Amino acid sequence: MSAMSRAIRACAATASRRNLSVAAAWPKEASAAAAALVTGRRGGMDRGEDGSRVQWVFLGCPGVGKGTYAGRLSRMLGVPHIATGDLVRDALASQGPLAKQLAEIVNHGKLVSDEIIINLLSKRLEEGEEKGELGFILDGFPRTIRQAEILEGVTDIDLVINLKLREEALLAKCIGRRKCSQCGGNFNVASIDIEGENGGPRMYMPPLLPPAECESKLITRADDTEEVVKERLRVYHDLCEPVEEFYRARGKLLEFNLPGGIPESWPKLLQALNIEDPDNKRSAAA
Repeated sequence: MSAMSRAIRACAATASRRNLSVAAAWPKEASAAAAALVTGRRGGMDRGEDGSRVQWVFLGCPGVGKGTYAGRLSRMLGVPHIATGDLVRDALASQGPLAKQLAEIVNHGKLVSDEIIINLLSKRLEEGEEKGELGFILDGFPRTIRQAEILEGVTDIDLVINLKLREEALLAKCIGRRKCSQCGGNFNVASIDIEGENGGPRMYMPPLLPPAECESKLITRADDTEEVVKERLRVYHDLCEPVEEFYRARGKLLEFNLPGGIPESWPKLLQALNIEDPDNKRSAAA
């Protein structure tokens, strides 16, 4: 079992509620380190010369796009993207002892308990340690103050990126999600076109449609109904907004309002993180 995994389980078992005050390096030092890490990994290095590693967290309402943006950064920085939502879905599909209990929770839009999430995350960290993974980008954890305190007690999170999107867009995105039952690809049939707030620009998010061979094989997640999505958003606001304040008070929170779809939002997110996309740099030089 990895050292972090043991520590997470130990803290959870004792219900540790530490009031830690850790000075954050963000934005200047953390953004510089992120930019250096991108350069180093593209040059074939496993980590920065100082041995630093990315330890980031993505926060945001269900359906905001945490997995999409965390996954892109994961590939760019060369660290694993660990999504607790994926861990829960894998457990649901495994037909293991947790499957029935999880199905009851998820299908009613409730949050999975700290104990279950911590056990799933600990197992994933153990597997990563065995494979020699360095650092991580967490997506979906922590979701409660207790989880945040447990995590803060065992590792120094560098940065917490809080993605924000208007609720009407969130609802449409969640209801429009589809997955191909054959190839596993994720798509979205929602076409979002919303008037700007306070005279601002319109928000347009085009659908992400499947190729022809996937059209007849699309399935909808059981928890992506309007009623369940609204309940998940309500639960999120009740329990997770204090987590945002937890990291805001420690100077680790970067709040990013998504201006639209991926083509519009991705370069602006990289700019907020002070990261240059090497792919764009090479295209400009060609």
